[in-house]
Amino acid sequence: MQFNVYELKDYIVRALTDLKFKSFTPIQKSVIDKVNSNKNILAKSKTGSGKTHAFLVPIFQNLDESLYNVQAVIIAPTKELAMQIYKVSQHIASFCKDRIDIRLYTGGSDRLKEIERLKISQPQIVIGTPGKIKDLSIDENVLKIYRAKYFVVDEVDMTFESGFMDELDRITFVCKDAKFMFFSATVSENILPYIKKYMTNVDFIDMSSQSDDQIKHIWIPLKHRDRMDCLIELLENIQPYFCIIFVNKKQSVLDVSKVLASKGFFVGVMHGDLTPRERKRVLQDCKNLKYQYLVATDLAARGIDIEGVSHIINYQLPNDYEFYLHRSGRTGRMFLDGIVYSFYEEIDDQYLDNLAKKGIRPNYYELKNGELVEFKGRNTRALREKPKTDYHKMAMKFVPKAKKVSPGYKKKRQAMIDDIAKRLKKNDMKKKRRHKDE
Repeated sequence: MQFNVYELKDYIVRALTDLKFKSFTPIQKSVIDKVNSNKNILAKSKTGSGKTHAFLVPIFQNLDESLYNVQAVIIAPTKELAMQIYKVSQHIASFCKDRIDIRLYTGGSDRLKEIERLKISQPQIVIGTPGKIKDLSIDENVLKIYRAKYFVVDEVDMTFESGFMDELDRITFVCKDAKFMFFSATVSENILPYIKKYMTNVDFIDMSSQSDDQIKHIWIPLKHRDRMDCLIELLENIQPYFCIIFVNKKQSVLDVSKVLASKGFFVGVMHGDLTPRERKRVLQDCKNLKYQYLVATDLAARGIDIEGVSHIINYQLPNDYEFYLHRSGRTGRMFLDGIVYSFYEEIDDQYLDNLAKKGIRPNYYELKNGELVEFKGRNTRALREKPKTDYHKMAMKFVPKAKKVSPGYKKKRQAMIDDIAKRLKKNDMKKKRRHKDE
């Protein structure tokens, strides 16, 4: 697929060529194909599938470079994600001969200076976090977002998880005349009222089932061994360019990183209690490869993009298997290969079965004598579980159907079957206990 099929502006093509893009990803193609329709767009797509260019390319394609009014508003749940979108948009704009005014609005900036500048001129593309955009556009009424032709919310689910429901609702109402493009890794129940409220005419694009052929999933059984010992043994068997180790709680971040540091690994940490300045420093250190490993929680790591993540390790499986997909999306981004290692225990069988239903095709390895070796892996649940004894079916043999029936016969017969089944089960349990004692 060549870019000229879409008759893109010359500077957009040059920007994509500079990034060595040869074709659009499935999510990019679907959005660009539908963006000029009269419908709004709700796209469900995995992290790392190329969502940023999916909405930026059509925004720039339809941008009037000579009109200095707000033409597009892009909302992101975190300062880091907003900054990433800003950098990508600046890259595209840098190939245009005309000046394109793109402004970033997030916490920690000079608010008074921003207000004074907005009184003089308006940006063409606005990128920011919900709280800051609401402050400038609604509270101060200096940012004229009501003029926007496009309104984008990236990571809608994460925006709600971060507690920005009210701010997002008020901003969306102001931009109600714009074309909506909402992107989300999951479409959970808590965001449905918001979507239904504003998306009465919508094209739903679901790319969540797209297989990640460039990502290899390796599941490793703990077999009652110490989790930390298995992690260290695994790290001694792999050579990642950059690896994110996911855990479920802040305390686990601290515990795991402390042990790894004592073993000589270069480790950074990312958890919800870090200040914005600390998060920025950690991200910069990761990009500069001061660390080879980052131990992180889900909420802290979502919405950040670290280039060159070659490996993911699920030290602990996330409580919600949807988050497994979020974690996996940190690697294998934009046509690069990636590997996801996950430790599991016997109690995780149902969890892993659910992942398999999501299209995850794992390879099974085990840590044996200090090496990572392949093995046959888990059997299916149907093969693992012994068929349950149907005591009611057995009891029916003792209560044959009568040739002539009287009123209430069916209820009486069923009561007899239930009673016999109960006794059969009780006797069976006694036999098993005796056998175990012997």
